Amino acid sequence: MASPATPATCQSEFEQAVAYALHLWPALTLAVQNNWGGSDSSDKRDWFAGAIVDLFPDISKLSPAALALLQSQSSQQQQPQNDNNEPDQIDVETVLLQVMLDEFEVAVDDDSGLLVAEQIMRARSECLKGKFDGEVAELRRRWSAKNPGEKLPFTLVEDKDNDSTDWDTDDDGEGDEDEDMEDAPALVERRERREPEVDEDGFTTVSRKKK
Repeated sequence: MASPATPATCQSEFEQAVAYALHLWPALTLAVQNNWGGSDSSDKRDWFAGAIVDLFPDISKLSPAALALLQSQSSQQQQPQNDNNEPDQIDVETVLLQVMLDEFEVAVDDDSGLLVAEQIMRARSECLKGKFDGEVAELRRRWSAKNPGEKLPFTLVEDKDNDSTDWDTDDDGEGDEDEDMEDAPALVERRERREPEVDEDGFTTVSRKKK
């Protein structure tokens, strides 16, 4: 019988799942490819993943006993709760859409933000249970299929001088220049969603914010 996953492993798997989900989001990929967030758009995407992770309490800070208690509770409820600071799906979707608008000037008018939020919440639930063979494994499989032979280009680096974390990539961009990206974005009131624009070929339009 396999040993239970450690708190550090659960946190690492969750961080990777968030990064996979964002790197697989077509609207964000398009924004990065076109540098809609500026010349450091790729670095912003990695910061974006770190900001989403920071919305959630750090699983690695739990003791093995506390994590085991959470996992035992999961047999009684679908979504184990680390503590009252756990964001819900609406919180996550709100931040996803806010960052896309503020940092990449993209107004995501389809339901893709909701889908990414759902992926992240499912991965969170799995990681709190110490199980990674569902959403986490599926995101990893999709990333590997899209990028055969490539290594994970993003890792969460612990800052030993303080409690903050930085997302590190293999890119040469100077990701530390934008001071506005140092803190995770605060939650804002959800803006009214407009109906998505569909072209004559049936594709949903991703529109940029007008300056």
